[in-house]
Amino acid sequence: MTDISKIARNYIDLWNERTPGRRREMLAANWTSDARYVDPLMSGDGHDDVDALISGVQQRFPDFRFRLIGEPNGFGDHVRFSWGLGPDGGDSPIKGTDFAVLRDGRIRSIIGFLDQVPAA
Repeated sequence: MTDISKIARNYIDLWNERTPGRRREMLAANWTSDARYVDPLMSGDGHDDVDALISGVQQRFPDFRFRLIGEPNGFGDHVRFSWGLGPDGGDSPIKGTDFAVLRDGRIRSIIGFLDQVPAA
């Protein structure tokens, strides 16, 4: 049985990990090698692309961190969870919902939706 809360927590931890080597270890442990990520602003295939996307977001928002909003849910090989991106201890000006498809308990694909984005 897949622990959907652990999948979502590991995903958020990955996006918050600032050490490139550790981030690559997390990708290898929790994502399939052929994993795909896509949202309205960016997309990537495989660990190298996903790592580059995460690094880019961290560079653009150096003082922000991701956090889970609410409880993840899912069924079978599908997981849905919402997240916020903002400063520690403050409201998240950026919010989204991601849908994961798993293979053997690891992330095979993520489709991300942006629920709230500041005008600027």
